[in-house]
Amino acid sequence: MLSKMMVHTDHNFTSDSQIKKKKPETKNENVSPVLKLPLEESKQKSNRRRNAPGSNWNNYKSLVTNLGTNSKHVNIQDMLIKPHWKSNKYLKQVLHSDLGSEANDGTNDKTLKHKDAITKEIAIDCEMVGIGDGTESMLARVSIVNRYGTCIFDKYVKPREPVQDYRTAVSGIQPHHLENGEDFKAVQQEVAKILKKRILVGHALKYDLAVLFLSHPVRCLRDTSRYKPFRQVSQGKTPSLKKLAAVLLGIDIQLGEHDSVEDARTAMSLYMLYKSQWETYIHSKK
Repeated sequence: MLSKMMVHTDHNFTSDSQIKKKKPETKNENVSPVLKLPLEESKQKSNRRRNAPGSNWNNYKSLVTNLGTNSKHVNIQDMLIKPHWKSNKYLKQVLHSDLGSEANDGTNDKTLKHKDAITKEIAIDCEMVGIGDGTESMLARVSIVNRYGTCIFDKYVKPREPVQDYRTAVSGIQPHHLENGEDFKAVQQEVAKILKKRILVGHALKYDLAVLFLSHPVRCLRDTSRYKPFRQVSQGKTPSLKKLAAVLLGIDIQLGEHDSVEDARTAMSLYMLYKSQWETYIHSKK
C-alpha cells in the first residue's frame, strides 16, 4: 500500500484509500486535435472535425436540463445545450490557430501575449498505472493546461511501488517514462501550488485528485462528467470525454493511447464553450 503522504500546502489530502477504478478504456492515437493543432495538420485532419465546433448544437437545442428545486432561480431556456457566442468565437480561434504550440508567429497579439500564463481557469488530467493486484491506481503523469490550451505543466512521476500494469494501450505510459520521472512529493507540491484559488476543470476529477492525494474546494470544480446539461448527450448517464468531444465539439479524440494533455485541453474546450451557461447554473444552486 502507498504510504500516506502529507505535504504542507494550502490543500488537504485524501486518506490513503485504494483507488480501484481505471480510466475509461477509450483511446487516443495522435497529438491533440482539440486546442493544439498546427495549421497544416489542421487541413489534413479537417475531415475528423466533421462540421467543426458546436456543429451538433441544432441536434440538442430543444433539450433542457431538469434543474429540480433550483429551477425557479434560472430561466430554463438559458440551460439549453448551445454555446455562448463569445465562447464559440474563442473555441474557433483556438481550434484553427497554432495557439497551443510552442511556436507562434505573433499574429494573435493580445491572446498570444498571455497564452503561457497560469490563468484563473486551468484544466488537469492524469495518467495512471496499476499497482498491487493491478487494479489499484498510482499516478504516472499529470498535465495541466490554461484557458488557452497551452500546456503549463506536464510531468511523469517516479513509481513509489512496483508497477504491475502500465496500462500502455490506454495510458501511453511505458517503463522509460517513469524511470526518468520526478519525485511524487515534488510534483504534488507543484500541482497544489498551481491549483490554489483557481477554477479546476477536468473530466472525472475525483480520480485525478485522488491519485494526487489532493483536495480542491467543490465550488471551484468544473467537472465535465458531472455537468447536468452534458448528460443529455448520453441519455442522462455519465458521458465519456470522447463522446462529449464528438457531439459538442465535432472532433474525435482518444483514437489510440490516451494523452493527458489532449484530454485536459478537451475538457477546457468544453468548459469555455459553455462557460456562460455553466456559471449561471453554478450560481443558481447557491
